[in-house]
Amino acid sequence: MSIISDMIISGNRAIARSYAKINLTLDVLGKRPDGYHDVEMVMQTVSLFDLIIADKTADSIRISTNLRYLPCNEKNIAYKAAALFFAETGIKGGVKFLIHKNIPVAAGLAGGSGNAAAALCALNALYNTGMSEEELCRLGAQLGADVPFCIKGGTMLASGIGEVLTPLPQMPPSYVLIVKPQINISTAAIYEGIDQAPISRRPDTKAMIRSLEEGELSAVADNLCNVMEAVTETMHPIIAGIKNKMGKNGALGALMSGSGSAVFGLFDSFEKAKLSADSFFYQFSDVYLCRTI
Repeated sequence: MSIISDMIISGNRAIARSYAKINLTLDVLGKRPDGYHDVEMVMQTVSLFDLIIADKTADSIRISTNLRYLPCNEKNIAYKAAALFFAETGIKGGVKFLIHKNIPVAAGLAGGSGNAAAALCALNALYNTGMSEEELCRLGAQLGADVPFCIKGGTMLASGIGEVLTPLPQMPPSYVLIVKPQINISTAAIYEGIDQAPISRRPDTKAMIRSLEEGELSAVADNLCNVMEAVTETMHPIIAGIKNKMGKNGALGALMSGSGSAVFGLFDSFEKAKLSADSFFYQFSDVYLCRTI
């Protein structure tokens, strides 16, 4: 689901949903001379979303959110996106963002990247700049490697540092249960550890793509793999515990998303997924039952 196709425009207001993503596979191929890591991963949009309301103003960038601990200044990635938009276009204008967060932060679900993507798409519409999706993606890549994917959405193979996207066959429909434990993961720390981590299994990207082409959800679940778990599970064993419980609850497969700490399970029926979600509510506050889109 692309942000542009899903956006509502009403006069000087744009209303956008920025959707979460999960990683069906994630492989870290090596460290680059610039300090970044080359990756290869299959990413999928899910229906969990933040709501962004953007109002066109005469000047300045203002932000309000429903979470008291989120910055509402230049440290907010939506603010950075707006500042970049105005700098690149040379437009003298402003915007007021109301960001209602549903996606948990520091979870590996691209919540912040999605907000930046929504901000760019909303400003492009409000100011009639006519940037194409590809132009918005090039702009978004300056803010974060996941921003281009968040603009496009769907099922994608991501390479480079995550900004090179190749469309894949749509993932077969699945109910997705997301559970985030009350721990925050530093992506930088995980990347620092991944180079020395003993990795016993790496994703078979070709097998995952074949599973998508064949439309077999069970095969997709069998090929779930994230090398970052080798680092994150050592630091936080609760990740493995959540995965194991999802499996016992009927998930076809379960995996940590991104660098964590959110874990998702794929289910072939709403009833199984709902029963599993109910079993986690007693222990965790961030439990979300959604679906692939």
